[in-house]
Amino acid sequence: MPRHDMSLPDAFKLVLGKDQDKWPPEATLLVAAHYGDIRRLKEIAKSIDVEGKGLQETLANANFIGIYALHSVCDSGDMYALQYLVEDLNMDVNKPDTMRGFTPAMHAVLYGNLPTLRFLFDHGASLHGQHKGLSLLHAAAEGGRPEIAKFLLSRGARADVEVESAPFTPLFLATYRGYASILKMFLEQNADAGADVNGFGFYNPLARAAEKGLTEAIKCLLEAGANPNVPDKFGRLPIELAAEYGTWEDVELLFPVTSEIPTVADWSVHGIINHVYMEVRNLEDDDFVKKKKSELKRQGADAFRNEDYLKASVFYTQALKVDQFDATLFSNRSICWLRLGDGKKALYDAMECKNLRPKWAKAYYRKGVALMFLKDYDSAYDTLSRGLELDPESEEMEELLWEVMELK
Repeated sequence: MPRHDMSLPDAFKLVLGKDQDKWPPEATLLVAAHYGDIRRLKEIAKSIDVEGKGLQETLANANFIGIYALHSVCDSGDMYALQYLVEDLNMDVNKPDTMRGFTPAMHAVLYGNLPTLRFLFDHGASLHGQHKGLSLLHAAAEGGRPEIAKFLLSRGARADVEVESAPFTPLFLATYRGYASILKMFLEQNADAGADVNGFGFYNPLARAAEKGLTEAIKCLLEAGANPNVPDKFGRLPIELAAEYGTWEDVELLFPVTSEIPTVADWSVHGIINHVYMEVRNLEDDDFVKKKKSELKRQGADAFRNEDYLKASVFYTQALKVDQFDATLFSNRSICWLRLGDGKKALYDAMECKNLRPKWAKAYYRKGVALMFLKDYDSAYDTLSRGLELDPESEEMEELLWEVMELK
């Protein structure tokens, strides 16, 4: 979600041209609301009320590209117009726009209007509503809005809230975007963030901080108890990512708390940096990559046949360090996680598999199985239906789809 710095009138000028006389009246109504021009707002509302519904109903329903007057006011933060629409005309403070499903409160967060947000909450705005999977705190973390994040936390928002079907939290967003002050606030507020600190794969905050060279974020996460021995989705530890992408200082920070890596001959800061450098050089050799991946996949398959699913997952993880774009590795590791009883990790790998090969039916099968394990039967039905479209002859997909329908 990008930070919203362009005003609604400027956006309309780009789309509709500079001559406002040629704009649809609903667009000029939104501009009047944006600037808090109540007189002009009433004039335009009267002109478009051809059925005589009255000012209140007209302003409640008039919209342009799915945005209503109240959303426009929350973008600009004009308190006079906000009071008029909410207190005088009783506009619904929780009505989402129809363009993106964002409520007035979400508009206020996106544009950084804290007084507007306070007003909306004082007049019944909901804190916990989801906006296409995102909470208000997600938006504050993504946009780098520390004061708004602080206010939302004071109202009971949680930094460990995930979006639908993925471990994607406000705490992770703050880390990923490099907003150390917001991250520190989340951790200091003790917003039930322990699980987020040790997220899996791409959603591992410490790994992302190390990869981006965010020294202050690394310090905050370590102080909060982040485990430096949890790898990213390709099996790389934070200290390895710091050696490849970060700074010497980051490697020094992580070194005392990282367990020794068996493949690193010289276990020292300098030794780790040299080791990672040589690994990167090896991965530039196509023959090395091909042979190494083939061997690791074979070892993973052997371990799986022996029902040693944890060992198999380790081999597939090591193979992903060699080739991170092999969808079959994510598919194979996904089923290992399922056999180990970890539905979230299984779903995550299945989603990675699908992203790499969006027309591979097995990717949808893997995702569907993981969703069923997590008892998300509606999503499983949609996923398996799409998989069956790609492979109508798949009996296992069809059987699973019938099972989901019964469970629904």
